[in-house]
Amino acid sequence: MKNEIAGIWREENGCRVYDTLISGCWGCHTGNRYFDVLNPADGSVIARVPNCEKAEALRAIEAAERYNRDNALTAVKRLEVMERAREILLDNQEEMARVITLESGKPVSVSRGEVMATAERLKLTLQEVRVLYGEYIPGEWVEDTQNKFAVVVRKPLGTVLAISSFNYPLYIAAAKIIPALLAGNSVIAKPSSETPLALLHFVRILELAGLPLGAISAVTGRGGEIGDFLIESENVAAITFTGSTSIGKHIASRAGLKKLHLELGGNAAAIVLADADMENAVKHIAKGVFRNSGQRCDAVSRLLIEESVKEKFLSLFLLEMEKYRTGNPMDDETAVGPVINKSAVERIDALVSGAVKDGAIILRGGSYSGLFYEPTLIDNVKPEMAIASEEIFGPVLPVITVKDAEEAVTVSNRSEYGLDSCVFTESIKTAFSVSGKLEDGTVTINGAPAHGVGHFPFGGNKNSGIGREGLKYSIDELTKLHTVIVNE
Repeated sequence: MKNEIAGIWREENGCRVYDTLISGCWGCHTGNRYFDVLNPADGSVIARVPNCEKAEALRAIEAAERYNRDNALTAVKRLEVMERAREILLDNQEEMARVITLESGKPVSVSRGEVMATAERLKLTLQEVRVLYGEYIPGEWVEDTQNKFAVVVRKPLGTVLAISSFNYPLYIAAAKIIPALLAGNSVIAKPSSETPLALLHFVRILELAGLPLGAISAVTGRGGEIGDFLIESENVAAITFTGSTSIGKHIASRAGLKKLHLELGGNAAAIVLADADMENAVKHIAKGVFRNSGQRCDAVSRLLIEESVKEKFLSLFLLEMEKYRTGNPMDDETAVGPVINKSAVERIDALVSGAVKDGAIILRGGSYSGLFYEPTLIDNVKPEMAIASEEIFGPVLPVITVKDAEEAVTVSNRSEYGLDSCVFTESIKTAFSVSGKLEDGTVTINGAPAHGVGHFPFGGNKNSGIGREGLKYSIDELTKLHTVIVNE
């Protein structure tokens, strides 16, 4: 990585010891507590990161409040910062991809895609800020507002706490930080303790790009202590979080009346009907299941397939699985890396083992070595099994047989989640009929769920979250309406 970014760590006994940015200061960690960041592929320690305490979180809040009061950065300057940040990120794209792979275990080819998606999000900021232009509302259409008009604008909320997840440590963090800053907020970024490094690098990039003191701080730490302190602070105006439903509910229980933007768990169903293009369905569903080892909230987690075409689909799918082999994540040819930690791999295996105990049949996979779980296809799964109802977050596809589209919709909607689903059919009438009945925030027709840079809005219903993410939609969530009424 270029030297200008490398100043956020020091070498100790061959290991990087990172600093964190609080109140405009790197290296001002006042405590002596650190935690190790492990490489999931081999268990090695790749870095040590500050385990921040309440005093440091309070300093971050105070710095954010000062920025909110002074706020010397104009709207056009915010755009300039994002453009400069994009240039710095692209200058360091290969090393950023390496850092992501080392801390998350995802194949480096996928990490490169994450870096490029983040660069694209930075490029599209001019499109994103259009939602801030405001609205003029004439009063002549309603009796009691005759001779009046209103101007409605969006204003920043104040300090935004951005809590990101481990599975896309750069992009998910950036997709929260960018719109929050564009809207004029200050940001306190809290990364996953499993994968904090990419966010620290991104925060450094934003600082180098011209963000002033207090506009952003990064608070790293394990456990609920530091997180709960930030969540409960009266000086935090909004919380944007991506992660599990259980943690999302915990945040909601402690946040009070703050504005919440929560992107939570999913259990995406892929519905394959008898008239579907089987080769297309197989290709897209395999990618939806196995990409990033299934560690995606929008990963395909269930196959609901009509019985008349199941045998053909499964024979093609088993062939497609040959393309998804585990291996060294730093190898360009590796398609599936490890899952994030021991508890994750054991949970996946418990779901598979439980399903087999209840009568399911493993067609391929079903075992693991270290943190590498084999791509797995499991048939004869019933809707009431845990593997069919819980978020798997691993490279496993449970197969559920249905008699028709109506039953597929019923089974899909039984889930407590409502984030994503997809439908494969050659009938546009059937596609829209089925998608209209599904209780998910997003339904994809003839493709697996994939949200890219957020050009289309995405987010969940039911236990999958609150609000929507995406270009301009995230700014909607991280601003407040301000109405000025003029009496002519």
